[in-house]
Amino acid sequence: MKKKIGRIADIFMYGILLIQMLYVFVGNNVHEILGIAFFACMIVHIIIKGWWFRSLFKKGKPYSRKLFDVVTCLLFLSIFILMFSSMGVSRFIFPRFHLMGSSDLHRYMATAVLTLGVLHGGLAGIRRAKNKRMARILIFLGCAAAFSLGIFAVPYLNRHLKKVDISYSDKVHGDKVDWKGSKPLIVYFTWPENMESDPDLDAVSSASLLLADGELMGSNRLIADMVCDMLDCESESITLAGSRYPSSYNATVGIAGEELRSKARPETNPIDIKDYDSTILIYPLWWGSIPMPVATFLEQNDFSGKTVYLIATQGSSGYGSTVSDIEALCPNATIIPVMSIYCEDIPDSREELMTAINGL
Repeated sequence: MKKKIGRIADIFMYGILLIQMLYVFVGNNVHEILGIAFFACMIVHIIIKGWWFRSLFKKGKPYSRKLFDVVTCLLFLSIFILMFSSMGVSRFIFPRFHLMGSSDLHRYMATAVLTLGVLHGGLAGIRRAKNKRMARILIFLGCAAAFSLGIFAVPYLNRHLKKVDISYSDKVHGDKVDWKGSKPLIVYFTWPENMESDPDLDAVSSASLLLADGELMGSNRLIADMVCDMLDCESESITLAGSRYPSSYNATVGIAGEELRSKARPETNPIDIKDYDSTILIYPLWWGSIPMPVATFLEQNDFSGKTVYLIATQGSSGYGSTVSDIEALCPNATIIPVMSIYCEDIPDSREELMTAINGL
């Protein structure tokens, strides 16, 4: 009975892991619930396989057993880190836990767990295989497939199969904020308003793009419109005056990385802030920092004695290095982080934005 329960738990673990990697099809809440189920199956597995811990430091083991023990230890370590990274990126079950809150780390650790899990299961079963050579080949192919799924297939699926289609009025319009003093200027940067041409409609991702009433819109433009509706104030978009970014997301990522490394300052159309005491700056994290056109805007203007409120959007976590980067570019301004919004939460972020702005 123990063996049967153990096998069932193992099958569930592998199945859950595979489904978890296909996040784009199940959504966040189901993903988090399945994550709890995975760790429950893991506890059952550990209880049933308790003999392994007792035999871990026995001497005189053959090489194959030593290799199995090393792989198993690495698997346990990866699962341990995965557990904390799962809680860190949680927005449903553990929304207030922020340790290891990087979605990239979470994906890498999930890939490591799946790959090591395939190797672990393969090494455990190879003793019963009649054709050892074929078993080794299958283990290698299984590990390669698991690794490729996490590193290459998952980002591709998220980029090309995820669509966000919203009703503009439902997401933007709502309650107002009673802002004391002169109204701020909303300044935002969004990739779609700075690309060469419209991207393929079949590749609309919540990281940068969405469909509002069927029309393409940058996600940061949506946030800017939400804030403008709350405060009844004006907004300006940071736009490139020269060459624009490619409509290919991957190509833009490469160019953005080069701009950051070279500290480039792409030419942008001027935005005059002199008549405003404060600015609400809305920007995405690119390589953990601000896009270089945002740096151009900040250097073009004198923010001495002014207040700059920061709203960041990201697919990883937090503000990255953007707060310190902006403080360095605006040394005589007061910089106040307001909110960092995970890309998938952008369409439904109005209420939380309202609370954050009311608290200023």
